[in-house]
Order: sequence, then C-alpha cells, then structure tokens
Amino acid sequence: MKVLWFSNNPALGIDYLYNKSKIKGTGGWLYALNDAIQHDLELSVVFHHPYKVDNFKYKNTSYFPIYTGNIILENIKNRFLGKVYDDDFLEDYLKIVNKVKPDIIHIHGTENHFLCILDKVEIPIVISVQGNLTVYSHKFFSGFHGKYINCKNDPINIKSIIFGRKSFKSGLNFMSKMAKIESFYLKNSKNIIGRTDWDRQITRILAPKSNYFVGNEILRDNFYEEKWNNIYENGKIILFTTNGDNYYKGFETLCHSLTLLNEIGIHVEWRIAGVSNNSLINKITKKQLSTNYPASGLVLLGSLNAKELIKNLKQSHLYIMGSHIENSPNNLCEAMILGMPCVATFAGGTASMIKAGEEGLLIQDGDPWAMAGAILELISDKSKSVLFGKRARERALKRHNKENIIKKLLSTYNTIIRYTNED
Repeated sequence: MKVLWFSNNPALGIDYLYNKSKIKGTGGWLYALNDAIQHDLELSVVFHHPYKVDNFKYKNTSYFPIYTGNIILENIKNRFLGKVYDDDFLEDYLKIVNKVKPDIIHIHGTENHFLCILDKVEIPIVISVQGNLTVYSHKFFSGFHGKYINCKNDPINIKSIIFGRKSFKSGLNFMSKMAKIESFYLKNSKNIIGRTDWDRQITRILAPKSNYFVGNEILRDNFYEEKWNNIYENGKIILFTTNGDNYYKGFETLCHSLTLLNEIGIHVEWRIAGVSNNSLINKITKKQLSTNYPASGLVLLGSLNAKELIKNLKQSHLYIMGSHIENSPNNLCEAMILGMPCVATFAGGTASMIKAGEEGLLIQDGDPWAMAGAILELISDKSKSVLFGKRARERALKRHNKENIIKKLLSTYNTIIRYTNED
C-alpha cells in the first residue's frame, strides 16, 4: 500500500534534517507513528519547510519538503500582515501526488492549508483531527479578559522587528482566519480519524458527510519505558504541568490555585514546563491576578526535552492539566502512562482520555477553587491517589499500544480504499 501523508512537521524526517543542516525541531507523536508504521507500507511525507532542502529518503520513508520562502520575509508577513496559507502551494501538492501516486492520502490536522487538495484529486483522502480551530477560537477568551489581547513582549529590538513582536491578538487573528478555511473544507470531507467523543461530536456538525474512524496516538518511546513511583508522604507537595505560552491553556487557573493552597498553609512547589518567567502568558497573568498571583512556589522551567520532562514528572506527586479546551492532550496521556495520579479539566476530549472518579479527577475549567480542592483530595488520600495512578497507567498502556494502533490505522486505510473503489 502506498500512503502519502501531509504533515505540519517532518515527523521522523527531523532526524535527517537535524543531522544534515543542524535545524533542530520535534516531530512529537507523528515522529513516533512514522517510525512505527514505515515498515508496513510505502510511506511518503509532505511538509512545509523554511529552508531549501531537496527531497530525501530516510530509513523507510520518502520526504518531500516544500520551501515556503525566505524565512525573514515570511515571518514579517505572518507577524505583521497576518498572512495565512490556503491554496498557495496547491500546485506543489498536486505535483507530489502525481509523482507518488498513492493509494490513499492522509492529512494530519484539520487546521492546516493541505485541505485545499480535497476536491482536486480522485484519490481517497482521510483527515486526522488534532485540534480544531473553529472551537478553539470560540474558547479563546475563556481564561483572560480581552483587554490583555494587545499585550506584547518587550523590549523592542532588531530581532523583534524582523520576526514581529508577539501578541495574542495576532495569534487570535491567525486562528480565526485558519478556522474559516478549516470550516470551509471540512464540510465536504468524506473521512475523519479522531480519538475522543468531543472530536466525533464536533465533526458530525462540521463534517456532516464524513465517515468517522477511531485512531489513537503513539507516544514517545521514553514514556513507555519509565514508571512513576513518587507517592506523597509528607513535607512539600510537588506538582507538575506541561503548559504553553498560550491564552487558553489555563495558566491563570494554575497560578490562582497555587495561591489558594498557599493561603491555607499547604506548601507547594508547582513546576510548569513550557512557560518561562519571560513568557507573555506569565506577564499578563501577573497583571490579571494581581494579589492572587502566587508569591511563592511557582517554578517556571521553560522548554524541556523528553528526558528532562520525564525526570520532573517522576519527581512530582501529582500531574495537573488546566486547559480551557483540548482534544486528546498528549501531556496528560504521558503522565497517565507513567502511572501518575492526575487532575484535569473537563474540557473538550479530556473525559475520553481519563475516567473521572476512577482514573483521576476532572474539574470544571477555569475554577481554581475546585482545582486546589482536587489537589488536596488526592494528596490527603494516599490509597485513592495510588489507585487512580495505577488505573490511569493501565488505560494509557492499552490506548497507546503501538501494535494495536498500527493495526487499526492500516485497517482504516484499507476500509477507505475499498469503500472508494466500490463507489
């Protein structure tokens, strides 16, 4: 079977690019899926790239980088003009399709410009739901007042002028434009792969003509090999969250919860990866929370690699996810597969990831009092905390089983090809 992926990143090809051109990045779960499935089919991957790189083959996969133009000029367009791609590279996509002649095309993500090929080829196409910008833009202001939308990182310097001063308003503008493109193409899509009740439900409305298939994600190898065993006994409580410099990831809820715990004499060290002291989200959280911003206990770690992430997870007592909207958050899945007791918000697809009251605790998003209370509940009940972590690990190991995921995806490909040929 010949399969052509359209991907937001180079997947496993990042290893080749890093070795050859010293361009460092991450392929995440697509990296893991690419690595696992490439021996079961003839796989090619299309992705955008800010540098000129020839087509290449790495291990058992062929890669087709599409050069998006001078990186400085493109950043200026994106940052200052709100430039988004639609069918700008359609001709390049079609040339690759004609060259590869795949049996099926798999587009990873509804929120990208690859959807423009949907009505341009006769080859069956399936689209994986990652996030959904239509819903995400609707939930954008769940965490912060709109008055902070124009806040920007300082200072102004040559670098910030070239690459654009970051503000969340520009992010919202970009998301809203892409959401319109996403909505336009999804309405006539025929095949969808998802993982949660949430993405199944929203695609019944956004893609009413589509068939829905279930396809789980493979996690990074390191997380299958490690296991959490740091049960809270006494002393300082260590919490961990993987977040981001993002308006709707619930960073303000985490901070407010920490303050509430401090106020009742609960000593907490809350480590947050993905956010640094200089992150814009931290700056506006200080402004919005004012005296409710934690005076102590908040440890912002910035970006961590997989090994650093696992080290911090294993040193912590609980994992906390505070997002206002998610589909199937990999950060929560990674904590679960390690066997950590978790508290997460009931947002988007999280209820499909972790069963409330059996594998962890789910709370309403944006509620720091419930979050602080859930943390206290698990810390105070050692047996419940251990049992939840054990069940969470069992669930995650089944859900992210590599062999089952590959078998299911190959079955989905074959089913779609068969249905298309019958039509």
